[in-house]
Amino acid sequence: MAKGKLSPRQKMINLMYLVFIAMMAMSIDQEIIRSYESTYRSLENTRVLTENQNTGIFETTLREKAKNSPESFGAAYTQYLKMKDIVDDLVNSIEETKLNMKAKAEYNPELDPEENFAALNNTEPSTYTFFKGGDEAFPSDKSKELKLKMTALKDFINQNFSNLSDFKSVVSRANENLVSDFPKGKNKQGKTWLQYKFYNQPLVAALANLEVIQSEARNLQSNTLSLMLKEKVDADIQFNAYEAIVAGPTAIQKGETATAKVLIGTYASTLPGLRIDNAQVVNGQGVLNLGGDLGEHTIGGNIYFNGDKGKVVTMPYTFKYSVVSGSEALKAQEGAILSADKMNVLYRGVANPISGSILGANTSGLTLSAPGASVSGSGGKWTVTPGSGNTVSLTISGKGPGGKVISQKFDFRIKNVPGAQGQIRGENELSMPASSIANQTVSAAIPEFDFPVTFTVTGFKVKVPGKAAMFVNGNSLSSAAALAKGLRSGDQIAIIGIQATASGLGGQTLKKITPIVINVQ
Repeated sequence: MAKGKLSPRQKMINLMYLVFIAMMAMSIDQEIIRSYESTYRSLENTRVLTENQNTGIFETTLREKAKNSPESFGAAYTQYLKMKDIVDDLVNSIEETKLNMKAKAEYNPELDPEENFAALNNTEPSTYTFFKGGDEAFPSDKSKELKLKMTALKDFINQNFSNLSDFKSVVSRANENLVSDFPKGKNKQGKTWLQYKFYNQPLVAALANLEVIQSEARNLQSNTLSLMLKEKVDADIQFNAYEAIVAGPTAIQKGETATAKVLIGTYASTLPGLRIDNAQVVNGQGVLNLGGDLGEHTIGGNIYFNGDKGKVVTMPYTFKYSVVSGSEALKAQEGAILSADKMNVLYRGVANPISGSILGANTSGLTLSAPGASVSGSGGKWTVTPGSGNTVSLTISGKGPGGKVISQKFDFRIKNVPGAQGQIRGENELSMPASSIANQTVSAAIPEFDFPVTFTVTGFKVKVPGKAAMFVNGNSLSSAAALAKGLRSGDQIAIIGIQATASGLGGQTLKKITPIVINVQ
């Protein structure tokens, strides 16, 4: 394309072609960065879940077992605590390194990958963190610290578990994945392990590589905990104490039938010789048939099964339940029920959902009236829109089972709709770099208000330190970009005098919208 004498037209075509290729390369870079960032966050979330599982379930269980059975679990728990200290030291050290690298790259976790592209693609934080002066021939003290902590965890696992067959998988995993040097005589692309992982690597790639090490350490901790618990399970279970369990409803309606289950506390589906009085045995469980006249009932008997050396073990069981009135009896009772679907008040100018019923009556014939308010709906479901005043009386009416008209009044308080709050990205106070302020959009909402009310921001004022407030039409901060220039970390920007139109408030006058505070990072 560069050989021979070219016409001006051909030179222009060639130049456009090169520009096109460059633009495609930039687009591909952004896709790669976005993919890396998504992978890194996924790894981080998985590690946090593993950490919670380790401390919230496995570690707690092992500690309690060590307390109750020190002869079986005491040594394992002591050994685990030593391993945990080494894992925590490695994970926490890496986390500190990641935070420092993010700060150097000016990475903002609240922004999308596209807005963080420059930070995520920055190679200097990883290069200068792990290599003295950015020279790939001289690993930094941070590199040596990372390798020492990884080796400490691997050595501990080998020294303590290599002779235990149950822990073979943990030892193998540690030796395979806690690697800080390539095997002798082998490398990747002519680079050492440190160079391959961190030299001239974009921030997002370095973060992902570090997260893999953290996740692997937590997974080894989790696997060790699981095996320490599993190792003693068979010895811990001894069938020398039993308890009869009856599971079933404690109240049933007259005319209906129900069932209850009876089983041994140390449940087994094939317990030898299992028999249960007044019950049918199915898959190691006894099924009881419940019923009878109104009132309390007690059913019971004995459970039989073959214990040690075929000896028959007998255990008594009892179960109490009540038979109550069924649907036919309920229809003869009278009474009305009315409830507000959203809180115990009705909001002025808003269609408030209301549910109502009359005991034993057909809901299709129910009516609801509310003087001074607008009512719509039927069949026990209405919406009520109050007007003026502080209270409103709702009256529900309908025919009971005997044809008698039942009418009952319920009083509700009327409250004004709460004031709206100015927001950016769903927050009324937030922090961001000065360079990101012009990209933001101002909105308004009523927090924790479960009604379909929406706002359209039409204008607002921007106030920065040392400058007069500037009025902005619309909802975008882009036209206030000039005000953001020269701001320093710690400065505050106030979005005040927010103007908006509302939909869903029934023509009510919009209250003053609270301001927004932006803290400059």
